[in-house]
Amino acid sequence: MDINAEIKKTAEAMAKALDFVLRDFETIHTGKASPSMVEGVMVDVYGSSMRMKDVAAITTPDSNLIRIQPWDRGILKEIEKAILAANIGITPAVMGEAVRCPIPALSGERRAELAKVCRDMAEQGRVRIRNIRRDAMDALKKAQKDSAITEDEEKRAEKEIQNLTDKKIDEINKAVEAKEADLKRV
Repeated sequence: MDINAEIKKTAEAMAKALDFVLRDFETIHTGKASPSMVEGVMVDVYGSSMRMKDVAAITTPDSNLIRIQPWDRGILKEIEKAILAANIGITPAVMGEAVRCPIPALSGERRAELAKVCRDMAEQGRVRIRNIRRDAMDALKKAQKDSAITEDEEKRAEKEIQNLTDKKIDEINKAVEAKEADLKRV
């Protein structure tokens, strides 16, 4: 067993899990307009379902407005229907060649709900990281049992994997704290 390869594989898996959590955080609406709020909305056009970012240019001219300009003007109504169907708390309006989506102000109650959703997403991310650590530790124990590595090598690798785990969980904690602080700002 190549210990360095195992550690590298574990680090890559943890980085992917962290990226997943951070992308999830971007979908949480904090009262400021962000293209990521609508990029993943599926639009039924041309006989198939496509992501919003694949059929239109999405911009934020100011902090409380998302402007969606489709590549094909004929799909304005489909974009409007898709945003309403996505139930993301935005009411779109077709204005000329684009769809304008004003972002409503968040109430205190809604901010608290969104903070709870963020904490849940963070916990799911931490669980993913811990599962990756567990799998790596199991692989090391099996390799040591099969005499592929020495006990000292196993202990050193376990310590390195634990350090990676602690670092990624700390990054998730910092990201959720920043998101909650962003949500509390009125």
